[in-house]
Amino acid sequence: MSAATPLPKHAASADEAHGVGSGLGPAGERSAPGMRGARLALLTFALSLATFIEVLDSTVTNVAVPAISGGLGVSNSQGTWVISSYSVAAAIAVPLTGWLSRRVGETRLFLGAVIFFTLTSLLCGIAGDFHLLVVCRALQGLFSGPMVPLSQTILLRTFPPDKRVVALALWAMTVLLAPIFGPVVGGWIIDNFSWPWIFLINLPIGIFSFAVCMTLLRRDAPVGKAVPIDLPGIILLVVGVGSLQTVLDLGHDRGWFDSPLILTLAIVAGLAIVSLLIWEAGERHPVIDLSLFRDRTFSFCVLIISLGMMSFSVVGVIFPLWLQAVMGYTAYQAGLATAPLGVLALVFSILVGIYAARFDARVLATFGFLVFAGVLWWDAHFTLTMTFTQIITPGLIQGIGLPCFFIPLTAATLSRVSDDKLAAASSLSNFLRTLSAAFGTAMSVTLWDNRALYHYDVVAQSVTKSSGNTQRFVQGLHGMGIDGARELATLHHVVQQQAYMMATGDMFYMASITCLVLAAMMWLTRPKRGAAMALGH
Repeated sequence: MSAATPLPKHAASADEAHGVGSGLGPAGERSAPGMRGARLALLTFALSLATFIEVLDSTVTNVAVPAISGGLGVSNSQGTWVISSYSVAAAIAVPLTGWLSRRVGETRLFLGAVIFFTLTSLLCGIAGDFHLLVVCRALQGLFSGPMVPLSQTILLRTFPPDKRVVALALWAMTVLLAPIFGPVVGGWIIDNFSWPWIFLINLPIGIFSFAVCMTLLRRDAPVGKAVPIDLPGIILLVVGVGSLQTVLDLGHDRGWFDSPLILTLAIVAGLAIVSLLIWEAGERHPVIDLSLFRDRTFSFCVLIISLGMMSFSVVGVIFPLWLQAVMGYTAYQAGLATAPLGVLALVFSILVGIYAARFDARVLATFGFLVFAGVLWWDAHFTLTMTFTQIITPGLIQGIGLPCFFIPLTAATLSRVSDDKLAAASSLSNFLRTLSAAFGTAMSVTLWDNRALYHYDVVAQSVTKSSGNTQRFVQGLHGMGIDGARELATLHHVVQQQAYMMATGDMFYMASITCLVLAAMMWLTRPKRGAAMALGH
């Protein structure tokens, strides 16, 4: 279904009476469309910083688990709860954003989320007990939920209609670049300072963002809208999403459905989510507005961007794992190897923001997916003898494709959404995007290990005493004084290394084919050129 076009002139007076043309939302809040110049630039910077620290915090702890576990006297498996508690709480809070914003107003909810996120960051940094840290991280995740979707909504409401693609580009830069630089920042902090600083660095950024937004948006403070509380929907959402996120976080370590806990949580998640969908379909004031999916453009774009981010997350997980487990890189070196992805992604985010309105969103997104497919096909041919330069070169080029599919797709997703449902649509699309990325992250490690086991069995069959290659390799080991148990251990290591290298290629092949399918799927949508200019109509 094609994107909505701007309203005709004869409808302007009716719309102004409902607060559309004047920048007033249904709750009486102003979107300040007239903000210009330095004030608009400062507000955009503050909103982007708030988004950046939220997304950064979801990844920066990934490399800090050993340091946190050692510092607080727990095992590494327990230390992962620092990540899990945050992701579970955030997964619950994100889809609640649209409903909460209708009750308290978008600006108030965003400001409250920023200041409490900053406060809980402080509590995480000074926590001297592991269990207290897990509780503080859960609270931090709970308050982080509204920050990303509302920063997007506020930017769209604040920018003039003809500059809203630029707003989306600026927002996308923070969402895309923070996960890339998270491991690098985390590794640098751990190497040079101590683990509490991965939380304490949020304080000056959060306070600055809150102060700027409080100053510039205080005239636009919403009055909220008293809608009935959908208590059954909230309970089903919390139980369903919380259980599902826990399954995704812990499934690999617990052996998936071989674990009674994981099996029970999966059943609970399935029943709760199905019940939630049935309940919300008949609820007059739903906590999740399923009516948004009646629009074909919204539905297909959400599906495509979710699958796209799932593929991106697979690469984001397997690539550093391969570098560390197979190539022998440290966590910090692996982070540096992924960082070049952000160089051209930053440049092309700006270019796409400036020129996207001139192109069909399908063309840009298809180009982005094709770039991804080509680079991933290139990655699938990596070998164990690759140099650092050879490894980072494809990632540098891949940065071209990331904003080319993400920004046009985000614009097309929201292009037909009415002003009063903008926050709900933003939170729902962000939730599904994040959940898809979590699913891709969880399943990729299991699939990678399974493919490595398969290739190990195949390769090991050729390692026999009668094999000429094996004999020459063993003779080389003997020449270095390696024999007996050390010889067998070395053979096992070499075969295992090759098996994981082949499994890594399999993962890149699958991701490449997925991107080709998504490029074709883009043509099932029919957004009009410059669709983002009609956002919030």
